[in-house]
Amino acid sequence: MLSTNSDETLKHLRDASIGFDHLFSNDLEKAREIFATGSSPFHALGLGVCAFLEAALGMETGLLVEAARCLALSEAGSKKQFKSSKGSGSNTQFPPGIEWELLHSDAIILLGLNHALSESYMGYLQCFAHSKYSRLYKAVYPAGLYEYTTPGSSPSPSVYSSASSTSVSTFTGSTPNTPKSPAKSTFFGRWGKSSLSVPSTASVVIAEEGSVDELILSGTAFGFGLFNLVFSLLPAKIRGVVGFLGFNHDRKLALQALAVSARRTDAHSVFAGLALMTYHGVVLLLAGYQADEAHIIKQYRAIVENIASRYPNGSLWILNRAKILRMTYDPEGAIAILQEGLQPNRPHTFSQADGLLIFELAWTLLSQRRYKEAAEMFIRMTKVNSWSHGTYYFIAAGCYVSLKDYDKAQELLDEIPVLLEKKKITGKDLPTEVFIKKKLAFYREKQKRWTGSEEHFARCIRVSPAEELGIFWNTHARILKETAEAHIAELAVLVPHPTITSPYVTAPTSPPATAACVDIDTPDEFAIRSLLLGITHRTAGAYEPARAFLSDAYSRQSSIKVSTWVGGVTLFELAVLELKETEARTERDTVTEMMTEEESRKEWARALKVASEHLEAALALATQQVDLSSRLDSRIAMLKDEIGLKREMLFAA
Repeated sequence: MLSTNSDETLKHLRDASIGFDHLFSNDLEKAREIFATGSSPFHALGLGVCAFLEAALGMETGLLVEAARCLALSEAGSKKQFKSSKGSGSNTQFPPGIEWELLHSDAIILLGLNHALSESYMGYLQCFAHSKYSRLYKAVYPAGLYEYTTPGSSPSPSVYSSASSTSVSTFTGSTPNTPKSPAKSTFFGRWGKSSLSVPSTASVVIAEEGSVDELILSGTAFGFGLFNLVFSLLPAKIRGVVGFLGFNHDRKLALQALAVSARRTDAHSVFAGLALMTYHGVVLLLAGYQADEAHIIKQYRAIVENIASRYPNGSLWILNRAKILRMTYDPEGAIAILQEGLQPNRPHTFSQADGLLIFELAWTLLSQRRYKEAAEMFIRMTKVNSWSHGTYYFIAAGCYVSLKDYDKAQELLDEIPVLLEKKKITGKDLPTEVFIKKKLAFYREKQKRWTGSEEHFARCIRVSPAEELGIFWNTHARILKETAEAHIAELAVLVPHPTITSPYVTAPTSPPATAACVDIDTPDEFAIRSLLLGITHRTAGAYEPARAFLSDAYSRQSSIKVSTWVGGVTLFELAVLELKETEARTERDTVTEMMTEEESRKEWARALKVASEHLEAALALATQQVDLSSRLDSRIAMLKDEIGLKREMLFAA
């Protein structure tokens, strides 16, 4: 009986693995077809994952219902299997039934992420998967992850002792460990207790590819890492609310667990790789500063190459290859890869994944000031998903403003109010839509003030809405120097001209502007222009003018009427500036021996303190009443992590 059950489990696992292979190769239809051939919890989970990925990648919240249905079936089936396995023998190196508890936890955490997609953060936390994965983690990895390899390390996990771990541990500053046991039972810790016992001896478990053992090793590391990583990225207010209930997180350990999973070959390993790719890409794009950027790029590239070699047609891996090029200042290379990935000769049954290629291509084209092509890509996004068409139209309209094609811009802007009022799944406006409504009202009011009528209000816009939203996507931080200079030149000609001294801004020779010939005339516009000039000067390496422009933007905060987000974002950018300037100066002066190592550390200590103070002040301004404050909240959390890592690298010894 044991052998029969084990053989059946292995068959279901292998069938599901084939389905996932098709999914990762961009053939969603074939994957669904395979998952639909069986009724096991593995098959139900596969169908749930398909629906979940469609919802998550395409921002198609309507698909969450189907995802929840399939995941609930997998949860119930795996729970039943786990109960029936108690008291039986085990054909794995782990306690009997652990594979079913793992599958049960997979279903629960995905159900929780379903809640998180609709910003129901408490629903995510109530999935209770954390306590399950903590116990699974202790059972499967009793000595921690120290001796397990990751995609960027040596291929054989069994030959390394802790003495040779430098070639194994791939996370700078990471201290492999196991979760700390709470001194007493927490609220969540009382739910869903596992019957698993922790092995008394610790060793590195070797598992064959495609085996149940590999499923257990990879799945445990993936689930433990994913839950802790997602929890660490939730808005600070949400984390604070539940912190007293026993939820803690260790982001470094979470990342290491995901990397250990990504080193495997099962479906969990691919999802772990995807989670790491997403995280590394977000940190590189949004954190503003990285304590060890070369290390992040190395890890990111190793994970992408590892998975792309197995699934070369997968849009998700093509996407991340392009992101790496964009993050390493090769935007034209990124554009070429994305355009090739969208060619009609590739399989295109996973439209949501293709949508991500279009979205990335749109932003990359925008960063290169290829405005017409960018506008076309943002409009194309409305054909592949139903998420906020108003936002896509707004960015595209901004592209036409930059081209001074005001008629086309107005045509798109006129469509936006209807698009924003379409029925929403959550019953409320998205944060970007709240922002857009305020901006449209601002433009109408300005046009009426100028002409007596709101008609053709696109003609009064001087700072492109696309570039303004680009501040939140941080598109101006990873552009080439010449592109930054082009932005500066465009913003500097707006009347009244900037008065701050800059090597890239020519002092005006004409008389001071009169009211009849100005381009910008509100504190909001002056502040946003100075913010953009500060960011682009920093990108161009002109740090003193950058600081002056950012300080000017912040000084206008009390006068701003609509764009109240400027103050917090400006403080964040000042923190990034402090770190970037210190990095450039200490690296230069240390190499030329103008600064000793001790002097460099002192300079860094000062910079880290100033940057941290800016971030605390920015966080205080990021209230719920401020547009897109949750995005700033997340960026602050990322940058704080980088500051902590830099401090550890400098002063840990």
